[in-house]
Amino acid sequence: MTTVNGGVSFWYAATGLPRRRAPLAGNAQADVCVVGGGYTGLWTAYYLKQAAPELDVVLLEREFCGYGASGRNGGWLYNGIAGRGRYARLHGEDAARRLQLAMNDTVAETLRAAAAEGIDCDAHRGGVLEIATTPAQLARLKDRFAHEQAFGADPVQLLDAGRAAERLYVPGTLGATWSPHGARVHPAKLVLGLARAAERLGVRIHESTPVREIAPGRAVTAHGTVTARTVLRCTEGFTAGVPGQKRSWLPMNSSMIATEPLPAEVWEAIGWDGREVLGDEAHAYMYAQRTADDRIALGGRGRPYRYASGIDQDGATPAGTVARLREILRRMFPAAADAGIDHAWSGVLGVPRDWCAAVDLDPATGLGFAGGYVGSGVATANLAGRTLRDLTLRHLGRGGRTDLTELPWVGHRVRRWEPEPLRWLGVHALYAVYRHADRHEHAATSPLAALADRISGRA
Repeated sequence: MTTVNGGVSFWYAATGLPRRRAPLAGNAQADVCVVGGGYTGLWTAYYLKQAAPELDVVLLEREFCGYGASGRNGGWLYNGIAGRGRYARLHGEDAARRLQLAMNDTVAETLRAAAAEGIDCDAHRGGVLEIATTPAQLARLKDRFAHEQAFGADPVQLLDAGRAAERLYVPGTLGATWSPHGARVHPAKLVLGLARAAERLGVRIHESTPVREIAPGRAVTAHGTVTARTVLRCTEGFTAGVPGQKRSWLPMNSSMIATEPLPAEVWEAIGWDGREVLGDEAHAYMYAQRTADDRIALGGRGRPYRYASGIDQDGATPAGTVARLREILRRMFPAAADAGIDHAWSGVLGVPRDWCAAVDLDPATGLGFAGGYVGSGVATANLAGRTLRDLTLRHLGRGGRTDLTELPWVGHRVRRWEPEPLRWLGVHALYAVYRHADRHEHAATSPLAALADRISGRA
């Protein structure tokens, strides 16, 4: 069997890549210019036009809507948010709890909006199952469970090995947590449907339109300049390609494989009838879903970072990364060990230096941004879009403070990443430590991995 490698992602395999909308045709004016046609930019434009239909909103996308992580991710719509612990230390636990509760609500809001717009994205709200397969992982899982309860993520359940196996059989599982705040989605169906919904509301979308410069009052492209009172950067993992943003967020690579459709006897051995999204407590963690057509789509880090914040263009994945993901599949799902791998692909996600997602709009310049989701962007982008909506309406004199604009991630700033070659050396050294810890730690978390967390900003 031949594995398709790249071609953006498996999620477009059945339909082919979408037909591109026309690029910008000369200079234009708008009230709001959104740069980036992924979840963040589209949700922002969508909610803006819902709240204020009279606003002229233009969205500029370098390739096509859903080309980046929004069309390549693992389909985890869940309530995780990057940086919650740091926000608790900076702003207090009550502020962090408000942020967590907003994320809990975001899962339902995303599904509600998709249903309201008739977007069939294979959604199934089976919750989030995260497993531990070593004593060290089990200790981390129990610690995270205690934190989830403290931050308002009830009713998270702590499962022993037997109860975990009733949901999904993974050899060696010692325990698990299950949260109802999660759903499986088909990423490309969601982003393409969202683009159509935004367009129906009147958002002007221009694809094949790379933005060369973002400045107060304008976004400059090779096809013309869009002049707007508010310009919002929603470029997530591709932010390093925006002039002046090379060291703002690190583009972290994540890779995936998708099996062929698996027969009934394999699913009988595995279980997974609840179709929960699945993760583990390894330092170099994996993530997976059972797709609507009964495949296993499974991802992990592979080669985490390309020198000088390089970004692949079409999702091509090194053979060694595909082999490592295949080994994870075999170890976790022996019944699927001989399954064919239909597709392998990669994408990038945005990682701030302190691993904290953030959203902001400067009233003095009219420039705003959102991102830095560190792999939790499917739901977080929806909350970011609604928050950018409120900040933009306030900036344009059409609204005031809201519960969303008062969340602790609004206005958060972080120092830039180190210059090369320190950035490349540091990231690869840290992930070498994480992989070593995953192979060798047993009863307790590796001290080296704990140190790596502090150095990287994850802790």
